[in-house]
Amino acid sequence: MHQMSSRAAGGAALLLLLLLLHCCHIASTRGHKSDSALAVMENTGGGDEEEEVTVEEDEGDLEVVQPTEEWQTLQPGQAVPAGSHVRLNLQTGQREVRLGEEQLKYWTQEHRETEESRPSFSPTELKRAMKKIKEDMNPASKDQQQTFRPLEELKKDMAQLDLLVETDVQIMRRLLESFNSSESTTEQRLSVLMELEYLVHQVDNAQTLCWMGGLQLLLEGLNSSDFRLQQSCAFVLGSAVSSNPLVQVKAVESGALQTLLTMLATAQPLPVTKKVLFAVASLLRNFPYAQRHFLTHGGLQVLSELFRADGGGVLRTRIVTMLYDMISEKELISQAGLDLGLDATHEERLRQYSAVSLQGELREKGWCSLVPQLLESTEHDYREKALRALLAMAPVCLDQYRSDGSLLGSLLSLREQYLEMVQSEMIVGEENGYFGEIVELINALQVKIKR
Repeated sequence: MHQMSSRAAGGAALLLLLLLLHCCHIASTRGHKSDSALAVMENTGGGDEEEEVTVEEDEGDLEVVQPTEEWQTLQPGQAVPAGSHVRLNLQTGQREVRLGEEQLKYWTQEHRETEESRPSFSPTELKRAMKKIKEDMNPASKDQQQTFRPLEELKKDMAQLDLLVETDVQIMRRLLESFNSSESTTEQRLSVLMELEYLVHQVDNAQTLCWMGGLQLLLEGLNSSDFRLQQSCAFVLGSAVSSNPLVQVKAVESGALQTLLTMLATAQPLPVTKKVLFAVASLLRNFPYAQRHFLTHGGLQVLSELFRADGGGVLRTRIVTMLYDMISEKELISQAGLDLGLDATHEERLRQYSAVSLQGELREKGWCSLVPQLLESTEHDYREKALRALLAMAPVCLDQYRSDGSLLGSLLSLREQYLEMVQSEMIVGEENGYFGEIVELINALQVKIKR
């Protein structure tokens, strides 16, 4: 009995020892983490030679294998791109990889050729390239320190080379010195005047030119024997006084208006006369003081002789436009006088315009019969300007309009002609076209004459 108890106790101890060893084995198996986890999947194709697996790798420092259409052996420590097809070959015991189904769908012959020709880089080469990029982006690199120079050093070099930027005042001073130089040729002076004309469009530059003595230089150039210098000087003068009251006053005080009228009264080449007319119109615009001097110095008489001598109509149109602008200015000032909110300067302007008896002078100098002659032109623009001027002069010229049979006949024929043109405009979809405006001008003038 005692022997049987001993045997039973020994068996129980042996069973307990085996149980402990089994638990330790399970614990060690669970505690060990493999570098790669393989999930074995049954082969649905019925074969028993291979099993498909899904591989999850830590690709931090692994070599990435680029799969192809064919199966290739995957070595330990290698990683594959996402979406690749990996299997465990049960015959060889090795993992194999190829392109996944989605990758194969877009893997054409063109892609194969592109991939084959594309250079491959090892991890070491990629690390070197990244290091190079960081060095290039470092602003404190030696290469950049050698490439860029301090701003103060560049300024000193530019000063030594005399490359500092010139102001407009410095440029005009240099241009005037070049123009007055006895060594300058006519071509060089013409070039100087061209640059000055560009600069004086700015109000400040035009005033600065006067203070530098440039206005007197232009007036002397108008008396030059070279018509090209006369033309260019008149052009610069007209641009300088345009919408610039201070320069307008200085020009009138310097005798510019008398010089320009003298040039218009004498025979000049057509290009010179056109620029002189431009200068006169710019000097008179919105400047009643100059307009009064223009009338007292026989300006209308000079223009009437020039109007009769012009056969082409180019000068006639410019003259009529200038007269129309002068009449319109005075009317606008008079109408604005009804506004009680205007300041004291407007009262002074109104007083100055009241001293300009322009329309009375137009009637006395025969302009009531001169302007209708411009209607004989074949140019629509010339006719339009003539009609606008005739309407503006109607308050003092209506009696002569009614007795001018040529004018009445011209208005009738022109109205019929432009009515046909209006019909043509309406056919193409232009209801309020240019010719319709001319018809309205003719109608308005006929209504005034019939009253």
